[in-house]
Amino acid sequence: MTWAIYKGDCVEVLKGNVGDNTIDLTVTSPPYDNLRTYNGFNTFDFEAAAKEIYRVTKQGGVVVWVAGDSTVKGSETGTSFKQALFFKEIGFNLHDTMIWSKGASPFQHKNRYISCFEYMFILSKGKPKTHNLIQDRKNKWAGTQIHGTERQVNGLTKPLSNTQKSKQIKEFGSRMNIWKVNPVKNNVSTHPAPFPEQLAADHIITWSNPGDIVLDPFAGSGTTLRAAEMLGRDSIGIEINPEYCDIVTQRLAEGGK
Repeated sequence: MTWAIYKGDCVEVLKGNVGDNTIDLTVTSPPYDNLRTYNGFNTFDFEAAAKEIYRVTKQGGVVVWVAGDSTVKGSETGTSFKQALFFKEIGFNLHDTMIWSKGASPFQHKNRYISCFEYMFILSKGKPKTHNLIQDRKNKWAGTQIHGTERQVNGLTKPLSNTQKSKQIKEFGSRMNIWKVNPVKNNVSTHPAPFPEQLAADHIITWSNPGDIVLDPFAGSGTTLRAAEMLGRDSIGIEINPEYCDIVTQRLAEGGK
């Protein structure tokens, strides 16, 4: 598989190097709310980046946008929601709002519960052309006939049809849209927030097929590109920090983590 890492601002790189309707899937976690310094590269023109990502995304392509919010003067910023709504304004569908549950957090608060998740907005340009839903949720009633009732829009229930009841419950069903994945320790050079490879890989499996092109416009330490390569996808990464570009190049060239 082929991969490329471009050094520079993602808006300018996309304009100069990526054509319209080229990208099958984008998986990225942009810097948000100045929660990390990224050696000074912690701000970007969100609206311009969103428009470029829309332009390069194929019809039916998907964007996985992982983001959260900081708390300023006692109030969460709502940056993640504002971004999701802007994506809708420029033409994306908000296909799903998923949660990345990190399982733990080092930050304790006196007057609110501990924050241990980030949003994963699944944005699609039209109807998603690919959806390889991961089937790893064990069904309690596996092997038995489907049973129960079906709730109607008026709140009442009705018996299942004979066609529905004739089906057998599978051993495994599609997972829920809350994914528990432990954050990784900072073991990739000096990057302050390395992306869990499992999280990137599971999204790549779900929303793309082998041979597709995967983009990460905020490549960081290159985890999305690494996962794409392992799963047989071509990939394009963009990173404004030259130190991180070197990390990505080394990881991909060596085939290591």
